[in-house]
Amino acid sequence: VQLQASGGGLVQPGGSLRLSCAASGRTFSLVNMAWFRQGPGLERVFVAAIRRGDTHTYYSDSVKGRFTISRDMAKNTVHLQMNSPKPEDTAVYYCASKVNRPITSAIRSTDTWEYWGQGTQVTVSS
Repeated sequence: VQLQASGGGLVQPGGSLRLSCAASGRTFSLVNMAWFRQGPGLERVFVAAIRRGDTHTYYSDSVKGRFTISRDMAKNTVHLQMNSPKPEDTAVYYCASKVNRPITSAIRSTDTWEYWGQGTQVTVSS
């Protein structure tokens, strides 16, 4: 699976931004998708995920209620809608995918995910 992330940039606190990740190389309906982020000097951490099939979603506590993950089946794309971003959301955002359904308890681990995109920088600042 090849993943191409886009949509990053500079956004003001309280604004909105939408990230996109285009997938190719595998039937999109058969892959689970996720977003992770990595701040300066920090480890890569889980942000959100969406399961194949039933499209059940998962969120980290830090973004729940502000960010929304969704998938556009017609365009083989997963989106991360970022509403009311905060300066602490500043990071490089990576999309990831996995073919088989991930174990729920392991969904937040980077080791669970098989394929990674190149990352897109998001900076939240006034």
